[in-house]
Amino acid sequence: MSAMLRTVNRVLLGLAGLVLLVIGGSVLAVGLGASPPSWWFHDGRRDVLLSAADRTRWRDEGWFWPTVIAVLALLVLLALWWLSAQLRRRRLGEVLVESGDGEGALLRGRALENVLAGEAETLDGVEHAQAALRGRRTAPRARVGLTLAPDATPSDTLHRFSSEVLTRARDSAGLASLPATVRLRGVRHRAERVS
Repeated sequence: MSAMLRTVNRVLLGLAGLVLLVIGGSVLAVGLGASPPSWWFHDGRRDVLLSAADRTRWRDEGWFWPTVIAVLALLVLLALWWLSAQLRRRRLGEVLVESGDGEGALLRGRALENVLAGEAETLDGVEHAQAALRGRRTAPRARVGLTLAPDATPSDTLHRFSSEVLTRARDSAGLASLPATVRLRGVRHRAERVS
């Protein structure tokens, strides 16, 4: 899925760049004295892209300026959404595992995430666990969310997670270190009545 999105992203960026390059290059070429084709929107050196008649043609129509402003606002929102999607941190797809032969092997990031979450759920007091890997494939960082049972002791659970689960995952992947951010959350439960 992420490979498909990456491909679509690259194609759209390439097309947008090509369109801007063609339009900008043609306006520059006409401005430097090249003769444009008869159907081109920019006629010559002294020509403006929008004449006074073009700019004022729809001034008296009540729908025109609100439509222009709405379309421009939508374009700005789409551009901001796209920018935030580009800057958002994504999950790590692969982890480089030292295989001992100098070559190394690639381990799927999702596989290591599933192992971390699965082993964390076997700990006493952990009802549910989620894990996500970030960083570089040679230096991954884990973000783990643990949902604790009502009777769990957070400090004991955290100690067991770091000393057992995290250490086992780090050693089995052959990593020098595997820093982790662990968020603990309690399961919601009804209050018990004490008499």
